[in-house]
Amino acid sequence: MTSQLCEAQFVFFSLSLWQSLHRNWHHLESFAASFCALDFIGGVRSVFFLGILAGGPAAIWSSYIITMVFMWITAAVLAEICSALPLSGSIYIWAAEAAGPKYGRIVAFVVSFWTAAAWMTFSAGNCQTTANYLVSLFNVYDINFPGGMDNSNVKWRALIWALSEVFLIISIAMNFLPPRWYSSIFKLTLGVMAVDFLLNMIWLPIGVSRTYGFRSPHEAFLTTYNGTGAPAGWNWLLCFLFTSGTLTGFDASGHIAEETKNASVVAAQGILGGAIATGTLSFATIILYLFCSPSIDVWNNLDAPQPFVQIYAIALGKPGAIIMTIIAVVGLVLNTSVAIVAASRLIFAIARDGVLPGSKWVGQVNADGQPRHAVIVMYVFGALILCTILPSSVAFTSLVSAGGVPTIAAYGLIALLRLTQTPYDFKTSKFGLGKWKIPFYTSAVLFNALMVAVQVSPFSFPVTAQTFNYAGIILAGVTIIALLSWWFIPEDRWLKSAHIKAILENTEASAQSADTATSNE
Repeated sequence: MTSQLCEAQFVFFSLSLWQSLHRNWHHLESFAASFCALDFIGGVRSVFFLGILAGGPAAIWSSYIITMVFMWITAAVLAEICSALPLSGSIYIWAAEAAGPKYGRIVAFVVSFWTAAAWMTFSAGNCQTTANYLVSLFNVYDINFPGGMDNSNVKWRALIWALSEVFLIISIAMNFLPPRWYSSIFKLTLGVMAVDFLLNMIWLPIGVSRTYGFRSPHEAFLTTYNGTGAPAGWNWLLCFLFTSGTLTGFDASGHIAEETKNASVVAAQGILGGAIATGTLSFATIILYLFCSPSIDVWNNLDAPQPFVQIYAIALGKPGAIIMTIIAVVGLVLNTSVAIVAASRLIFAIARDGVLPGSKWVGQVNADGQPRHAVIVMYVFGALILCTILPSSVAFTSLVSAGGVPTIAAYGLIALLRLTQTPYDFKTSKFGLGKWKIPFYTSAVLFNALMVAVQVSPFSFPVTAQTFNYAGIILAGVTIIALLSWWFIPEDRWLKSAHIKAILENTEASAQSADTATSNE
């Protein structure tokens, strides 16, 4: 029996499923799934201004160190259980098994709906972010737009919507490449990120030194600022909205585990390695931007949808701004495509298990073992979300703001369940935490709970209808839908408690058979 059938075979048999995705990917693709989906350079640059507003430079670097350490701990918690259960859409299976037979099924419903909503919303939001980079060149070249470049202008919103839809189509189209060809997309994405990072590290400082000059160490590390209107302490904590957002999504390697060879090792390495690499390089990028950014007064006068485009124009000139914007746009499109890979596998897995409407069609794969119908669902969902830009930018922003909350909530819930329900299970995991498990579980629970609180908080005070953060309401709505689905979908249709118990009791047998198959290849 080949490794394609033996890897985690017991889990498939217990779930009354048959592995239908082909194992074509290795270490590089697994690492790239998380690392490229996180997109350290694009992530930091896109929301750096939020950190400036919430606490200023002093809050940015100090909060990021805290975020980096605790997200690495969270990644280690997920890597531990991923090693024991390497499956497509695995995060909700991890949650179910961490909860044990008694609560596993209801937890699986909640986490599957949380993560599906998060990943599908993230893709749409990324496309709008990409559009913002492109149209920011209007500000650089003083191009007048009919009615003004403002979200209150329906013509402006229509332009953003049209560009976002185009970028979504491009990102989706790449997902129809054969698996071996798509491996080149992973490599290309890594290459673009490397070029982007090096240009920022080399070219940007040269430009800054020749124009407005570097910030002093005091300005870069000790300056504080309250641009949110929140009380001083909470204003500082709101900086975690920026820092946590750049380190959310490292579970992507787990979602393609079913297509990864030796997944019990490689997928877990992808999760942990992606988080560590992203955190380290993001921190280096943050330090660079703290020294190379203009003063806060200049920040406040930047009026482009993406302020960094104007910063590049000031430091590098208009041609330099065009070059950096093109690289940023290409990187974000590739980043979105990689995110769709992970998200489509999650949708496929949920559909294969019979939860979604039209599950029989959504859960089908083509001759190459690829979930093309799940990719189509990703496109339809993303395109519809983007349409909310047209009537109201507030509606779209509210939907996108909810993108990170369910994922962080799922991270914390899995850690909580490992701490309280199954702290001593999954002993055969190749990434066991040993004596550190209880401190790691506890730390992950507390930190992710704080991050959820920050993510659902309003960012601007006093709170109005325009500044209200609907992320908490959206999370509650998704949770209610998940609970209703759990109540009405019969247990014999999806994830019986007996199956959860069987998997929990036989993870060791599954891991041993996978190891035997790998050694016999």
